[in-house]
Amino acid sequence: MQEQSPKTIHVVAAIIFRTNPEKPSQKQLLATQRSYGEFKGGWEFPGGKIEDGETPEAALKREIKEELAAQIQVKNLLHTIVYDYPTFHLSMQCFECELLGQKEISLLEHNAAKWLDKTNLYSVNWLPADVEILPKIEELL
Repeated sequence: MQEQSPKTIHVVAAIIFRTNPEKPSQKQLLATQRSYGEFKGGWEFPGGKIEDGETPEAALKREIKEELAAQIQVKNLLHTIVYDYPTFHLSMQCFECELLGQKEISLLEHNAAKWLDKTNLYSVNWLPADVEILPKIEELL
């Protein structure tokens, strides 16, 4: 009997940057803490699954509205992470994004959120797949 390969889940992630309000010469990155599921308590980039017929950009705008009650401008694709978790295969497109209009977010699906900079980027317990893009993000901060 042939072993079935784990299913592939296609997701998008928002790499949201802002200018540090206390140090305008410094950029910050938004990290969110999961409030549910297998990886509850781990830190990640906000985002989620791409629905049938959606572009990655449309999925990302929808997910950020659902998760953070915020609107974003989706800029460029920074990286696509391919990662094998024990029960599924992840393909995650990571886009550089910026908050539009209001600069505050509401946590509708997360336990917590933090704005991180170069000095504390690795201070949270990132989910394994998200760790892959941190060196690239560090260069942009």
